[in-house]
Amino acid sequence: MTKNARFNRYWGNESLPKSKADFFNAVTTPTPSGDGTVATIRMYGPIDSWGGFWGISTKDVGQVLDALDDSVTQIILRINSPGGEVFEGVSILNMLRAHKASVTAVVDGLAASAASFIAAGCDETVMSPGTQMMIHSPSVIAWGNAAELRKTADILDGLEASIISIYVGKAGEKDWAQLLADDTWMTAEETVALGLADRIAVIPDAGETETVGDRIVVVEDGDVEDLARMRMSYLPDRMAARSPELPDSVEPGDPNRKDNVVAYDDLKAGIIERLGVTDANASDETLLAALDESLGEQAEHPTFVAPEGTVVVDSQVFATLQSDATAGRQARDEQNKNRRDAIVASALKDGRISAANRDTWRDNLETDEERTTKLLDTLPKNTVPVEEIGHSDEPSTVDSLALAAGWVTPKKEA
Repeated sequence: MTKNARFNRYWGNESLPKSKADFFNAVTTPTPSGDGTVATIRMYGPIDSWGGFWGISTKDVGQVLDALDDSVTQIILRINSPGGEVFEGVSILNMLRAHKASVTAVVDGLAASAASFIAAGCDETVMSPGTQMMIHSPSVIAWGNAAELRKTADILDGLEASIISIYVGKAGEKDWAQLLADDTWMTAEETVALGLADRIAVIPDAGETETVGDRIVVVEDGDVEDLARMRMSYLPDRMAARSPELPDSVEPGDPNRKDNVVAYDDLKAGIIERLGVTDANASDETLLAALDESLGEQAEHPTFVAPEGTVVVDSQVFATLQSDATAGRQARDEQNKNRRDAIVASALKDGRISAANRDTWRDNLETDEERTTKLLDTLPKNTVPVEEIGHSDEPSTVDSLALAAGWVTPKKEA
C-alpha cells in the first residue's frame, strides 16, 4: 500500500484510509538522559465516538496507549483539535491520567471545547507560540416536549460542572460559569495568565508518524487482535513483537498520581546529580553512604547563614556608607533650617506676625512645617505695620504730656 505522506488526515478527493493507524498512532524516542522512552501522540482532529477517519475516539487512544512499551516514562500529547464529544474527551483524559508515564500536553494550533480540558488536565500544559485555547458551555441538539428539554438542560448543567472541576484543578477558582457562557477565546499568553497552561514554549517533535517503521499491515475487517498487531507495526521493531498491555492503574482518589516506580526513578536521578555520584546505576546503599558523607562534611564546616533581611558587607564599605549617610543627614538638616528661617522671615516682612512671636512660629515649623506654613499663609498681610502709612505736624498726646513735664525740649522751627 502506498500513502501520500503530505497529509495526516484524508479529505476531499483523497481515498479513505483502510485503518486508523495510517494517520493516528504513537512515535517513541529515547529520552535525552537515556533513562526510559518518550512517546509522542498527535491528537490532530475532532474528538468523537465514531473514531476511524471521522475523528479520534476513546478506543483509538486506548489502543495506542496499550501498544506503548513499558520503557515509556513520558507521553507528549500534541493537540490541534476543535474539540467534540464531552464524554469521549473526559475518557481520553482519564486514560492518560491513569497511565504510569507523565503526560505533557502541547497545543500546536487550537485546543477548543473538549480538547481544552484534555490539555488542561494533563500533568503539564504547554502552549506553542501563536496558539489559542477556547472554552465554552456544553451544548446539544435536542428534540422533545418541555419536560424532556428541561431534563436535557439539567444534564448539560451537570456536564458543565464536571468540566469546571477539571479547570479548577488546573487554574483554581475563577468565574468559570461566566467564562464558559462567553465562549472565551484565549491567546497563548492569555491561557497561561488564566492558569490553564503552564508556559509558552516550542517543544521538539519526534518525527512524522507516517514514516515510522518499514512495515504497514492493512486490516480490512479483522478482529481486535489483528488490529492490535497492525498498531504495533507502526512502532519500532524492538516493540513489534510485544503484545498490547492494559494501562497501569493508579491509587484511588488521585487521578494525576503516577506509579511510584516512576517517581522513585526521578527522585533517585535527582539525588545522584546533587551528590555528584558518577555512577548512574549506583545502589541505594551507595547513595545513602554518599549522603552521610555530605552531611558529615556540612557538620564539620558549618556554613554561616545570615538571618533573612540581613545584608553582609565589607567593614570599609560599611564605614564609607556611614560617613556618607552622616554628611547627607547634616546637609539635609541645614536645608531644613534655612527653609524654615526663610518662611518666618517672609512672614515678618509681610506683616503677618510680629517680631515678638518670631521664635514661637519658628518652633511650630520644627514640629509641623506643613500645617504651620498653611496657617501663616492664611494670616492677612500688614497686620503688624511694616510700612509708613502717614505723618502729622501736630504733637501726639504722649508728646504733649512729655513736653509739659519738661522731659523734652520743644523743637524750634527754622
